[in-house]
Amino acid sequence: MNLRPMAGALIGYLYHRVVGRIPSRWMRECYLKRCLGAFGEGSAVQLDCRFLNARKVHLGKRNVINFGCLLDGRKFEIRTGDDVSIGPDAGILTLGHDPQSPDFEDRGGAVVIGDRAWIGYRAMVLPGVTIGEGAVVGAGAVVTRDVEAYSIVAGNPAKKIGERERNLTYELSFRPWLG
Repeated sequence: MNLRPMAGALIGYLYHRVVGRIPSRWMRECYLKRCLGAFGEGSAVQLDCRFLNARKVHLGKRNVINFGCLLDGRKFEIRTGDDVSIGPDAGILTLGHDPQSPDFEDRGGAVVIGDRAWIGYRAMVLPGVTIGEGAVVGAGAVVTRDVEAYSIVAGNPAKKIGERERNLTYELSFRPWLG
């Protein structure tokens, strides 16, 4: 019997059911620094976020992961740049199934999110997608293809609706004590 997957499942369960619901950012951060593949300095993860195979989730510096997000690193990695904002209840998926496969075969790929990208409320990023630097994904959008740097996309499936300024200099610092 391989104990490694069982240990990973237990660690994930403890985070999802206990630690991820404790209203102390500091306590969640301590746990996540040990569980995630990387937890960048100044990053903040709000209440009730879920990480599937947290070792494959790599957060850059000063990321804000809002409440209720799902980051799915079950088979492939998720990598975020610096100053990334992921809105409440957003989902970042790396794994799904091939609907044409007679045996329900897995299909997926890594997700890469560039510096200063902003993913809106309840947006969904599907497997194998790269979101470019400074890009904006609108609330509720379903991203099925790569998003160019500084593009603004919205809808289902997400389509380009505009451009974002390129002279972005902000650094995120949203780190509420109880958030």
